Amino acid sequence: MPTNFGKRSLAAPCYSMVPWEIMMDAREVAMLKAMMEWEGRRTAPPHGFPSLPDMPAGRYTSPEYFALEREHIFRKSWLFAGHIDEIPEPGCHVRWENAGEPLIIVHGMDGVVRAFYNTCRHRGAPVVTAERGKSSRLMCAYHHWTYKTDGSLAGIPEQRDFIDFDPSCRGLIAVRCEMFGNCIFINFDDEAMSLLDWLGPLADEWAEFGFDRVRLAARHSFELKCNWKVAMEANMEVYHVPFIHPNTVAPLVDSRRNFNSFYANGHARMLAPAPPTTDREHVRAIESPPEWKSIDTVGELGRTCTQSYTLFPNWVSPLSNFFVPPLIFWPTSLTTTRLELITMALDWGEGPVPDLWTVPDATSPNGRQMSPIILEDTQFGEAIQKSMASRAFKSVPLSYQEARIYSFHQQCDRMIGIENVPPALRVEQVLGTEWRAPTDPRVAQMHSETSASAQQLAS
Repeated sequence: MPTNFGKRSLAAPCYSMVPWEIMMDAREVAMLKAMMEWEGRRTAPPHGFPSLPDMPAGRYTSPEYFALEREHIFRKSWLFAGHIDEIPEPGCHVRWENAGEPLIIVHGMDGVVRAFYNTCRHRGAPVVTAERGKSSRLMCAYHHWTYKTDGSLAGIPEQRDFIDFDPSCRGLIAVRCEMFGNCIFINFDDEAMSLLDWLGPLADEWAEFGFDRVRLAARHSFELKCNWKVAMEANMEVYHVPFIHPNTVAPLVDSRRNFNSFYANGHARMLAPAPPTTDREHVRAIESPPEWKSIDTVGELGRTCTQSYTLFPNWVSPLSNFFVPPLIFWPTSLTTTRLELITMALDWGEGPVPDLWTVPDATSPNGRQMSPIILEDTQFGEAIQKSMASRAFKSVPLSYQEARIYSFHQQCDRMIGIENVPPALRVEQVLGTEWRAPTDPRVAQMHSETSASAQQLAS
């Protein structure tokens, strides 16, 4: 297995524990369950929660802001690039261009996973032209410059004709590449923090979901005709659930009893139980078909609630005891997006290959179509984008329930550099660090109100 786990191991601290040690602490579970109930009872936003100013409409329609996103957000953030199953053995390599730059991701002969620009150091030809392959050397077809899997230049034809040529200075240009479990991430910024530091508390919270054990079951892409944030934000709030998903998501997610947590670096989590009226036997039949293998380390909340994580900038994923199924949103232009639908699960053996997000469709180019839930979330994207282009679209007001979206936009501007964002396109940084887990003041407010209610009942 690859060994490049960043500044400290991403494997041993998180995954070398017995199940009851990596599950969430019982007190934290109790607190989160109480917070969900408190959210359902509240009659107004929490005391002191900031009023969220309208967001400028141009954040979705401005070519200037889109250029800033591409240059800063997608060149400074850790981006999901793939799974070790796609390059399972030393010498395996795959082309990767989702962030607009031509890269090669290589499983080195020394076992280390690396990423390089797919650009020969001679005259710029692509070193790899096939989508994927396996070789102990990478050779540019144009002039047969040859590189080792660690990126160093191994040899060139007619080296005698190059004057003062130093091969050690002509290796492939590397891109930061680190792993979380079996997942491969890249970062174009040489000065970026480590992946583990970028994940922050998520690394600990994700420990129970077996990132080092899940295999890649499905990975399919679909083109959407809307801005990447329009598509992604449909998965960052449950305000829409009763209206868009009445028969699919609504029976599984109580949109009133959802508790959103905010983290550093723009990450967030939504946690919600099923509605009280839900038939649990029906839900169990949906959530746990007999052929699916359960991740035995997942704790109570992962088994009984819906929890969805936003990993900044473009990953949204519900995590459960059956799947790690991220939705990845790649901007391809101001008004178009490539949506990757990925399912990772425990080894399914001889059984059917798990695929949470797509269904067979003989009429589609890749033989798959988006599942009904994803179609419900994406059905309005093109119409929304066209409507946003009208003069009537001036700004975006967000509710407390949509604060994950506002927090996300604040991080967008911070990654760009607030001073680099034209004032007319900025969002105000009103959601401060005091609202981040684990010091979230809503917890103290919930305890205070619960205690006061208990005293009233006692008297």
